[in-house]
Amino acid sequence: MRADRLLSLVLLLRHRGRMSAAALARELECSTRTVLRDVEALSAAGVPVYAERGRAGGFALLPGWSTDLTGLTLDEARALLVAGARPGVGPELAAAMRKVVAALPQAQREVATTAAERVLVSPERMLGTADPEDVSARARLLAVQRAVFARRRLRLRYAARGEEPRWRTVDPVGLVEAAGRWYLLATRDGEERTYRLSRVREVAELDEPAAGRPVDLRHAWAERRDRFRASLPRVRVRLRILPERRAALAAVARDVDAHGTDAGWDVLSCDFGDLRHAAGVLWQLSPDVEALDPPELRAMLAERAAGTVARHTDMITGSET
Repeated sequence: MRADRLLSLVLLLRHRGRMSAAALARELECSTRTVLRDVEALSAAGVPVYAERGRAGGFALLPGWSTDLTGLTLDEARALLVAGARPGVGPELAAAMRKVVAALPQAQREVATTAAERVLVSPERMLGTADPEDVSARARLLAVQRAVFARRRLRLRYAARGEEPRWRTVDPVGLVEAAGRWYLLATRDGEERTYRLSRVREVAELDEPAAGRPVDLRHAWAERRDRFRASLPRVRVRLRILPERRAALAAVARDVDAHGTDAGWDVLSCDFGDLRHAAGVLWQLSPDVEALDPPELRAMLAERAAGTVARHTDMITGSET
């Protein structure tokens, strides 16, 4: 902990200039006495920290002194800032990432921070269902990232659902990683568009600045996601589920409503895109869930279960003969 605090103290003095012991204590979340001990330790180690007395006094580094604390490239700094925003990253690690990036020269730091604001890491997909991303999309993702950071227009050869791939020219707004899947938020002909990168077949960055102004990416993502979900067809399903599996259902279903309990099971209603979507989700949660309504969904699950039993029974029988 002390090594982290000493590094933070040097970074604060390097990039903010003179600071009082009280201000340093607030930033480092320690006592002023601890700050004084740390300053003494840094001085003993050869770091030229000096004190100025008076109302405007405080601690500062000797003018002209510098040290390369990171060796980060601009791309690495961007990656650190984006990684620090990922769900599940502890506050200590996120703070450490920001401190390391703070050691960059001011111009690079500002560029990295501005660029990182165009990337959002969100725990929520457009829909709750999960499927694997195309690993070959990595190169296309990097190409799109470069255009987003540079605010350049893009040509995408994109395959919308149920359509053949075709070229589109778009103005990037930002990138969102939603539970492992990447989306490009953009405008095309002034209209808002959202593109799933796993459906992008080719990318070409144009030597033209992107139109539009920076936006609050978190707000834009939430608004587009909600609008997309509201536009989808829905099927209402009533079911019962073991309480310990309820959170898993809530992560992939929409508008979950509780209707009490039944012999230790939670009785719920929730929305899915269609019966096939509902059957796929409930199958993954089986045997800890039972569809109660509609009857067509119960029939689909029963048919799938019967087919699975028959398949595995044949295999067991065949192995015994």
